Amino acid sequence: MALTPRVPSETNEMASVNKVIVLGNLGRDPELRYTPGGQPVANFTVATNESWTKKDGSGREERTEWHRIVAWGRTAELCAQYLAKGRTVYIEGRLQTREWEAKEGQKQRTTEIVANTVQFIGGGGGGGGRRAQ
Repeated sequence: MALTPRVPSETNEMASVNKVIVLGNLGRDPELRYTPGGQPVANFTVATNESWTKKDGSGREERTEWHRIVAWGRTAELCAQYLAKGRTVYIEGRLQTREWEAKEGQKQRTTEIVANTVQFIGGGGGGGGRRAQ
């Protein structure tokens, strides 16, 4: 039996994926707030590091990338309870870009990771290995 490849029609959209996985250390304690409707939301940053050998072989270079994380609902509450600056965390989520107008009338924009899975790694707060979803 021969399989015929499926060619998307012009009216069908191609599938897409918006998934981010980050393993790093918290740059600050989570900030827990509540929306006017009572929904918990936590914001925090996670640092990831990469290092490489210099082209001339004279040593190593390192770069830190900072990621803004947003968690909602029970996950937000658990992050605020168990996470603290310096703690290692594994995050799965999606990228989202928001725009707003600042008080001075300037447009502001940020890209953040909206977490749907947060795995607390290592010690601190007694929650080692705990998962929030």
